[in-house]
Amino acid sequence: MTTVGEESAANGRVRRSTTDALSISDVQAIRDLLWSAFPPGDEGFTEDDWNHGLGGVHMILELDDRIVGHASVVERDLHLGARSVRTGYVEAVAIDPARQGRGLGSRLMTDVNAHIRQQFELGALGTGRHRFYERLGWWTWRGPSSVRTEHGPERTPDEDGYILVLETPASPPLDLDAPISCEWRSGDVW
Repeated sequence: MTTVGEESAANGRVRRSTTDALSISDVQAIRDLLWSAFPPGDEGFTEDDWNHGLGGVHMILELDDRIVGHASVVERDLHLGARSVRTGYVEAVAIDPARQGRGLGSRLMTDVNAHIRQQFELGALGTGRHRFYERLGWWTWRGPSSVRTEHGPERTPDEDGYILVLETPASPPLDLDAPISCEWRSGDVW
């Protein structure tokens, strides 16, 4: 098993792993965590959500040898206006519900931010929890959003105002009011 990187801290250890390096027990523990944090229903976690988080780098927060937090960063091609930008897109973020509100999410996202800043031109994610991410350096994208399909761009107005971005040293100049688009994928496109 190949681990991408590892860090330790008093409030847990964040282990980085590629999807193909996750053990069967890691996958089961992460899946259990995600469905526990977002139970089935209107805002529940889905198989499409799970699939969106695969293929990149998983940040796994462990306390006492137990997985209590997870986020993955997958590469996506976002367009800011007409410019293609190599983006680290954050997916499948969760903290064990019994441990929320103790700074573990901030601890996890600090590592996510560092990874994105080192590897990508931009970070992005979709959320309704703006205050949490904004205090960690993320900005709300104010421009219109769309998805690129085989028939051309299609507006995604329900996503307007829910997309956040993280500037990196490689970011182009950002105009937060410009149009932003993503490639099509099954499930939630953003």
